Amino acid sequence: MDSRTTTLALYALGAGAVTTSLVKLKNRLELSKAKHRSLSGHSRMARRIASLVPYYEYEGAQFFRCDAPPEEIAVRREAAFRKLADLYRSRFAETARRTAEFKDGVSDLQFTDTYRVPFQFSRMVRENLQAGSLLQSSSGVTVTDLDGNRFYDVTGSYGVNVFGYDFYKECIDRGAERVRDLGPVLGPYHPVIAYNVKRLRDISKLDEVSFHMSGTEAVMQAVRLARYHTRRSHLVRFCGAYHGWWGDVQPGVGNPLPARETYTLEDMSEEALRVIRTRRDIACVLINPLQALHPNAGAPADSSLIDGGRSAHFDKAGYADWLRRLRQVCSEKGIVLIFDEVFLGFRVALGGAQEYFGVNADMVTYGKTLGGGLPVGVLCGRKDMMRRFSDERPADICFARGTFNSHPYVMGAMHEFLQRLESPEVQAIYHDLDETWNARTAQLNERLGAENLPVKVVNLSSIWTVCYTAPSRYNWMLQYYLRAEGLALSWIGTGRLIFSLDYTQADFDAVAERFVAAARAMQQDGWWWVDRKASNRTIRRRILREMLAHRLPSRRA
Repeated sequence: MDSRTTTLALYALGAGAVTTSLVKLKNRLELSKAKHRSLSGHSRMARRIASLVPYYEYEGAQFFRCDAPPEEIAVRREAAFRKLADLYRSRFAETARRTAEFKDGVSDLQFTDTYRVPFQFSRMVRENLQAGSLLQSSSGVTVTDLDGNRFYDVTGSYGVNVFGYDFYKECIDRGAERVRDLGPVLGPYHPVIAYNVKRLRDISKLDEVSFHMSGTEAVMQAVRLARYHTRRSHLVRFCGAYHGWWGDVQPGVGNPLPARETYTLEDMSEEALRVIRTRRDIACVLINPLQALHPNAGAPADSSLIDGGRSAHFDKAGYADWLRRLRQVCSEKGIVLIFDEVFLGFRVALGGAQEYFGVNADMVTYGKTLGGGLPVGVLCGRKDMMRRFSDERPADICFARGTFNSHPYVMGAMHEFLQRLESPEVQAIYHDLDETWNARTAQLNERLGAENLPVKVVNLSSIWTVCYTAPSRYNWMLQYYLRAEGLALSWIGTGRLIFSLDYTQADFDAVAERFVAAARAMQQDGWWWVDRKASNRTIRRRILREMLAHRLPSRRA
């Protein structure tokens, strides 16, 4: 090869390298544009920043004065806090005492108790506002603690309780009776499974069913099968969406290791559709339809409620249109579209989100309520997607199995649940369901507005998010006033209220009365005092300055 040929070859190699670099840069820029601008949309950056946040707390007088209020307001808050603490100590004495007996041995409880409020306030709240974590009974739409306090339940048992606790007690009792002769025999199936499979195929409009012990496991299997059949590596999830706690679907804060084969994109975004359309390594796209209530934001826990910036909105038509366009792209590119209905399934429609939004998925996961009150995860999918082995390559398998999958007692309770879905009584619940809950939302908001209370609610059917219209540092206090008024909340406090569908109008009126009373008391006690110059931005800047001061202690001197 002469020198001229060598030179041309080197030029060609250089041009090829430059072209490859430009293509990589282009893909990188497109991916960056398809991510949500928040930290939740940039998981690596979120993890780095989280590792830099220093611990500090508001002690003594500072607890009531972190927003520099007039002294009269601070004194009023302090007196109100002491009064509320006395009420908690007397009203929840036995429940709190019994909880304390085992709390040190339960890491889950320690975690949720610590992260109920922003960490700066946490220790003082834990020491003074303990209601305990034990209940002795449920009936109708209420639960009762060990002190005999009866609460209207708006936890929804994290999504399990769609039709009311009495409904699920009966499912469990009758399901257990149905399979009692077999008992906890694992491996073979109880005959009730045949009906369960038939009904699930009808409901999901898909071909095959796989049983698991949790929604997290069902999602894991869906992703594994999608990767197996497409021979591609990456999954797409959307900013803020929850699909369980396993690594690939939780790439940011909370996961000790980065998720390397996960794209976290912005939903309802044209840039996201462009990335999905052009990338060749995407096996599947995960959709949690609950995100329609707060696109690109995580579950609104009160532990992160540092100002009044929490927002939510639900546009059914807009979200349905987005899903249809996403469905089209996935079909064009051979990407598996997975609906994760572990939380939302059966709450908005008998056919779940597929029926509610009018879009069909390739795979659907269910859980929680489907087990009739017992733990379960279910994956329904197209026949070609559910196959776990290859006839042509006998050693090429996609393994998934669980010791307790298809447990007879779970299958029995599921049988009762699915059978009841066909009853006229349950079918009637879905008639005008959105209209009912939209009207109830409007009713409460009208009352809150009439009293000039800086709080409102936003709903997706019977699932509510509480939002605030004032840039306050103390919005998270509302959860403690609500509990004092007799409302049972989940560990994310006022971030999410979930009503079971057996709430009558009279039941709801009682909840609304308590909600307004709690907000009224909180306002009277000075927690919603706001400096006229304050905004959510100025609050966040002030907190950033505090963090920097505690991160760099030499600058405080």
